[in-house]
Amino acid sequence: MQVIEKPWGKEEVVEINDRYMMKKLTMWKGHRCSIQYHNIKRETIYVLSGQLRIYTGPSLEELTSRVFTPGESVTLAPGIVHRMEAVEDSVYLEASTPEMDDVVRLVDDYKRAPE
Repeated sequence: MQVIEKPWGKEEVVEINDRYMMKKLTMWKGHRCSIQYHNIKRETIYVLSGQLRIYTGPSLEELTSRVFTPGESVTLAPGIVHRMEAVEDSVYLEASTPEMDDVVRLVDDYKRAPE
């Protein structure tokens, strides 16, 4: 299993093939990923443990959020601006189409370059 260390936690690639990708993500309390969207990739987030605040909207200026708890999920279509933020240490699954490099970062706490 490929493990990708992130400044907010880690991603574990469970499966990637030409049809889908499955990742298990760990995000530490108080951390969050970049505000981003995907051009092609469609993803579903399923919370396993913790509390994960997920921001979504049609643009950076129109984001709303809610806290997801274990057993809850949301599907993000291409073009939807989103960000995950750990209210407490959280583990969640991301099932998506396989475009691993399809990330457009709009805002990033960790000063990573846009992809």
